[in-house]
Amino acid sequence: MIDPLEGIDLVIFDKDGTLIGFDTMWTDWAVALGDRLSATVGRDVRPTLFLVLGYDEATGTATAGGGLASTPMARLRQLTVAVLVDGGSRPDDAEAAVAQAWFAPDPEHLSHPLADLRALLGALREDGRRIAIATSDDRDPTQRTLAVLGVADLVDATVCADDGLPVKPAPDMVLHVCERLGVDPQRAAMVGDSPADLRMARSAGAGRVIGVLTGVGERDDLEPLADLVIGSVEQLRIA
Repeated sequence: MIDPLEGIDLVIFDKDGTLIGFDTMWTDWAVALGDRLSATVGRDVRPTLFLVLGYDEATGTATAGGGLASTPMARLRQLTVAVLVDGGSRPDDAEAAVAQAWFAPDPEHLSHPLADLRALLGALREDGRRIAIATSDDRDPTQRTLAVLGVADLVDATVCADDGLPVKPAPDMVLHVCERLGVDPQRAAMVGDSPADLRMARSAGAGRVIGVLTGVGERDDLEPLADLVIGSVEQLRIA
């Protein structure tokens, strides 16, 4: 079997949809937020909210280019306020309604691994590779997720949406991790489930860009941007 990581010293993973299930974490959250917000303001705001979030109510899934796929929580909150303002609410009332309805998913209960992550990351490290996470989620839930999955000690660096860097698809997250770990981007691979992940990697000059089909992106979304598309991160384990 050809090693998809040949010549790679650093593997950077997206988190949601790549290492853990995306829909379990985010689509149920979108539905619950729509219900809570509609109850708070006394009108059904779900169709517009779901459009902004990139949640397809008919299929119960997130869309590859939608807000849920790669937008930080702080920005999703701003977009949610804008949905109410555009629907006729005064800005102060919209802020108050969102403050009442807003909540974050609980990563300690909703993080469902998409592979034996300890075995996968351990094998990569045994091969001499370093591991990093680049996610559109914030740092606190990311650290809690890695802890509950039992892999925090296997990750050399994390870069998150609230770290103050430009977010996906800007190249900054990849470049920051590479600089921090002393790895040339050409010796780094990015593994992600969304077009934003892959565009970030391309613009950073990553040596390998790998799409996975366990999250929001379909093969047609990922293949034009990737060197390789695989079914799951489990396929990175080379016998």
